[in-house]
Amino acid sequence: MVGPAAKREAVAHLRNVRGMSERRACILVAADRKMIRYCPQRAPDTELRARLRELANQRRRFGYRRLFILLRDQGEPSGINRIYRLYREEGLAVRRRKSRRRAIGTRAPILIEARANARWSLDFVHDQFTRGRRFRILNVVDDVTRECLAAIPDTSISGRRVARELSALIVFAVSTPETV
Repeated sequence: MVGPAAKREAVAHLRNVRGMSERRACILVAADRKMIRYCPQRAPDTELRARLRELANQRRRFGYRRLFILLRDQGEPSGINRIYRLYREEGLAVRRRKSRRRAIGTRAPILIEARANARWSLDFVHDQFTRGRRFRILNVVDDVTRECLAAIPDTSISGRRVARELSALIVFAVSTPETV
């Protein structure tokens, strides 16, 4: 059995269907007789539920925490746990936003000149030695000729190092004649 309400139902079932006494049914269900006879005295909260529902309809993007603040500002003495319980019982929830629209149609390919050194691609490759030491290799490839212009290995390659190597590679590519 999970909670008191389920135990009350089980005891009522045993008494009505099996004809057991209340004492025997409580022993089987492992429920206290005071708990079985308990009548809840909680007020129905109808006007608080109505105000909560009204606020939730006015402010659809507000969750129970912000609605609690609005109710508190209006003079409601209830705590946040009570407001949360009523919020859940009323089935209120913040509406999920619809997903962002995706691009429709096919993407146009990037136009590049069909000559060497018009566009390069950079790629980092990493691995580790048998003793666990890691290393990286910066590969610079010409997109037209598919030639690897540089492969720079090191244990750590900083952004400044990448800029320095690319500057040196640009100077080298400009100074050498194209082989097309």
